[in-house]
Amino acid sequence: MTRRMDVSEYSEKWPFLYEEAAAQLRELLGTELVRSHHIGSTSVPGLAAKPIIDILLEVRSIDGLDAYDASMRDLGYEPKGEFGIPGRRYFPKGGDRRTHHVHAFALGDPHVKKHLAFRDYLRAHPQAVAEYASIKKAASAAHATDPEGYMAFKHVFVEQMVTDAVHWMDELQPDRDQEESS
Repeated sequence: MTRRMDVSEYSEKWPFLYEEAAAQLRELLGTELVRSHHIGSTSVPGLAAKPIIDILLEVRSIDGLDAYDASMRDLGYEPKGEFGIPGRRYFPKGGDRRTHHVHAFALGDPHVKKHLAFRDYLRAHPQAVAEYASIKKAASAAHATDPEGYMAFKHVFVEQMVTDAVHWMDELQPDRDQEESS
């Protein structure tokens, strides 16, 4: 089976699917887990998305998390290591019919700020949501069975949006404490 890059309209069930998965991960990881966050397009109300729940985990240590690979497999997540991002641990779930992506970083890793800034920027800027939805739908139409092409189609927009989002977050909340866990 080929992975499809199908984009759906926003679903009110996505936050509940996140909560369900996050509760399982909290139970599994115990004190190794510091915080979990719903990130990615399914975390932004009104944003069209591939119906895959992205979860960001902040853990005490990446080495400590690595000890849970077999347990993550038992929950259906496939350990993929860094998978192109140094310091990350990546766990997709669902094979070619992905349902979840877990992105784990050690507490304080700068990637955490980028992910949360991107999410929060989109939540605060409806025009950016509309523009991103349009780009995602065009990427899906052009690259329905090509994950790399889909990502490449969106790349320039996403990179600029992340830059804008981090700048926005720094101006808005220069001393932001990332305790929020939504």
